[in-house]
Amino acid sequence: MQHTKQYYEALIARIDTLYGGALALEKKFEQSVEQAHPTFKKSAANLLHYLGLRQHDIRDLQDKLAELGLSSLGRSEGHVLASLQAVRHQLCFLSDCLPADKKLAVSFFENRTLLAQHTSTLLGPAPPQRDTRIMVTFSTDLASDYELIVQMLQTGMNCARINCAHDAPEVWDAMVHNIKRAEKETGISCKILFDLMGPKLRTGPLKPGPRVLAIRPPQNELGLVAAPAKVWLSAMHVQAPKQTDAALPVAATWVAQLQEGDVIRFRDTRGRQRSLSVVEKLENGVVAHLLKTSYIASGTVLTVKIPGLAEPTTEVGELPEIEVPILLKKDHMLVLTRKPLPGEPAQFDANGHVIKQAHISCTLPEVFMHAHENDPILFDDGAIEGKIEAVTKNELLVKITFAKDAGSKLRADKGINLPESNLHLSGLTEKDKNDLQFVVKHADIVNLSFVNDASMVEALHTELQRLNAQHIAVMLKVETKQGFRNLPFLLLAAMKHYPAGIMIARGDLAVECGWQRLAEVQEEILWLCEAAHMPVVWATQVLESLAKKGRPSRAEITDAAMSQRADCVMLNKGPHIIPAIQLLSNILNRMQGHQHKKTSMLRILHLSGMGTLKG
Repeated sequence: MQHTKQYYEALIARIDTLYGGALALEKKFEQSVEQAHPTFKKSAANLLHYLGLRQHDIRDLQDKLAELGLSSLGRSEGHVLASLQAVRHQLCFLSDCLPADKKLAVSFFENRTLLAQHTSTLLGPAPPQRDTRIMVTFSTDLASDYELIVQMLQTGMNCARINCAHDAPEVWDAMVHNIKRAEKETGISCKILFDLMGPKLRTGPLKPGPRVLAIRPPQNELGLVAAPAKVWLSAMHVQAPKQTDAALPVAATWVAQLQEGDVIRFRDTRGRQRSLSVVEKLENGVVAHLLKTSYIASGTVLTVKIPGLAEPTTEVGELPEIEVPILLKKDHMLVLTRKPLPGEPAQFDANGHVIKQAHISCTLPEVFMHAHENDPILFDDGAIEGKIEAVTKNELLVKITFAKDAGSKLRADKGINLPESNLHLSGLTEKDKNDLQFVVKHADIVNLSFVNDASMVEALHTELQRLNAQHIAVMLKVETKQGFRNLPFLLLAAMKHYPAGIMIARGDLAVECGWQRLAEVQEEILWLCEAAHMPVVWATQVLESLAKKGRPSRAEITDAAMSQRADCVMLNKGPHIIPAIQLLSNILNRMQGHQHKKTSMLRILHLSGMGTLKG
């Protein structure tokens, strides 16, 4: 369709407005650009240009540009001014005006060079056949399973993540040692990322329960015993040499006299007569079979009736205290306390009336200063939802608004989310500072969890400087609503240090922002990171069913394919981690021929029957 000169000039005026707005925002935050690391200065300017562009609703302009066969600016993240200038030049050609070349922060395709440079510096060189790196979260067993780490490297792992919220420095040290050893053996490099726990709001401890062990033989679909439960009997702290269902500590001299075929009799905590049949005698203990469900407590008497036996009886030694979770149903009340009181379920009178509400403490006292009545509150990754009914200096009264029909169990050390509450957390926790003492000696990357505000990033930079560890890369874990809202400021703060990256922690992020908004939120994070040429990690539950159960869901395959738009994808360790790495590597390799960030790559379609089509 032919348009008038005035039509094209109106479009040029709108482009000029967008261009001017982008430069104005850069001017407003010029101090942030100046403070950026020299390698990030262009990227910081381009991020501000993109934010300036996205302050306008240009959907109607996009339609008009697309009608003319011009760029609709939908893929301008990495080079905002260059995209605007290119469109303006073409509009000038159509309207017969003189194009004006202006200085560009980032030229076309320079954005890819910058992102590739930043990613290689942060996560190491790209592996063969694939641009997107693979990160694996380590579990405790990898402190001792060296061969599996070798396999993980050979299969495609590029970065190992060690979570400081779990285990202890001696375990982390063993993991690092195994990684370094595997690198030397395989010749494959692997970056090491340590995840600081951050100011995670969690439930406090529960009141210890009785020292009782429930042993249940496996049952079939009809509720009949399918096989006996295997029970290991030995002296205290002697590990079973093979897989068993339970372990009972007993006197070493007593267990030493047992022989295969002996029958051990006892009464369980319910007064029911039970027996264990010794089926295998080993060096430090015996394996026995149990055919009926039994509840065994510390002090339970075990008897072997053999004539002339020196020690026919013994007592079960100290068993671990069981955790008694708080069972919560819809409309139940829960008291969240500032005082570190062990949590307890509600107490009822003989008529079923509550005489004492269920209560549990939390790990951050700031919550009592900033929470408000009617604020939503979520527990255990959103499995339990509630609303704050009342707030005092030392307590929050919570009404449960969602739980399973049969009730949901709240345990110790479970996450608490307050998506509408601004907790004003600014510094590093004492645990993070203590952990950094160890981390800086071994890490390539430090990942700051639950970062909400630029001041937290500054605090980490300051601590790294104090520890003379400025060479360590910094990654920010975006997992709260407040962190998402402050993402532009977090990115600018991160750019003061090089290298740097962002992790999209989709678990807590979904809880905080709402499941229905997760897809939208993660898209916006990807756009802003592309504008900042900032490497981004796609994390949480990628191929989770495959890693843990050996078979992926169809939705997980699609999710893994979408993750290729990030620069690194994180898997969680599970029994089937090797096939999970293999499949993810294959998917990423295939998808990079189809997609680069938001841009579709139009390679040849390999469809059956294509050769029979006539031109």
